[in-house]
Amino acid sequence: MSIIEKLSVAAVRNINSLDIEPIATVNILHGENGSGKTSILESIHLLASGRSFRTSKLDPLINSEKDEAVVFARLVDGKEIGLSKSRRQKHHLKFRSEKQSNWENVARELPCQILDSNSFLLLEGGPRSRRQFLDWGVFHVEHGFVENWRRTKKSIANRNLLLRQRSPDVSQIAAWDSELCLSAKEVHRARAEYFQLFLPLFLKLYREMNGIDSDALRIDYECGWDADKCLADVLVENRDIDIRYGATQSGPHRADLSLKIGRNRAVEILSRGQQKMLVSAMKIAQGLLLSQALDRKCIFLVDDLPSELDHDNRVAILSQLVSMGSQIFVTCVEIGGILDSLPGQPKLATFHVERGTITS
Repeated sequence: MSIIEKLSVAAVRNINSLDIEPIATVNILHGENGSGKTSILESIHLLASGRSFRTSKLDPLINSEKDEAVVFARLVDGKEIGLSKSRRQKHHLKFRSEKQSNWENVARELPCQILDSNSFLLLEGGPRSRRQFLDWGVFHVEHGFVENWRRTKKSIANRNLLLRQRSPDVSQIAAWDSELCLSAKEVHRARAEYFQLFLPLFLKLYREMNGIDSDALRIDYECGWDADKCLADVLVENRDIDIRYGATQSGPHRADLSLKIGRNRAVEILSRGQQKMLVSAMKIAQGLLLSQALDRKCIFLVDDLPSELDHDNRVAILSQLVSMGSQIFVTCVEIGGILDSLPGQPKLATFHVERGTITS
């Protein structure tokens, strides 16, 4: 079960040493800005994925007065996950006392979704953010996806090296074209099948959350090349263009999700609060789909929910999260903004964070 029953954090940002025992439902982390609330969420996300949701660089996460950051979690089924990251050495990740070479096993065991200010990148950002969103879901429901994704990445990297040569060897490019097409076919199939499951679930949820323009909203999956053509033919047709730019212009690495309301991009129509509702519905729908496909629930990390959301929208989001039965970690400055938005009387735990420590 993906439920944390003990969390220990040391030397992550302004957290010196911290131990909490969260409950399986709602955990509220409250305190002033800069107190360390978000750093606790960041620690969970780092343990689950190897990445921060606030920065692409890991060194700034380590407390300036320390040489090593440590995050440890024990799950309700007794499984333990530990991570240590120093400034000068490679990270050490352990799952069930065994050293891990990558995050694949841990990510499956501890699926986390983050709802924060950076979530707007799903709408405002480039295709990469939307591909990462889509691939998170595919990764969790189809185990073979990650290997095909790695093969695709390797094929594109080698093909690009050839494209950048002064006199590219067309026969070698063609060989990597064949390898790329084999893995790309499986990546595209997995993405398309997942999207067909995700879309109706999301649209139903978005309507239930009273999302604006729910009837006019349209989301399309774009595979990264002309879908009416075979990728092999597209690669041959565009080879001169690829050589000119020194990079493969078509393929699954160019996939995207198109979100429109009528003829306009959704980001151009919706207010910031409405965008936050749309993105929240997308991520909650992924959690629901994961629960339906696997015998585990997604952990939700919700940072500063009251920001840019009125009371009714906060209620809509929290109602969905609570009804899913997922473990929730939510941060806020004023705890009242969360308490008056929780539906019914869910069991909850509160933690007051001050200067990187839990004071109550």
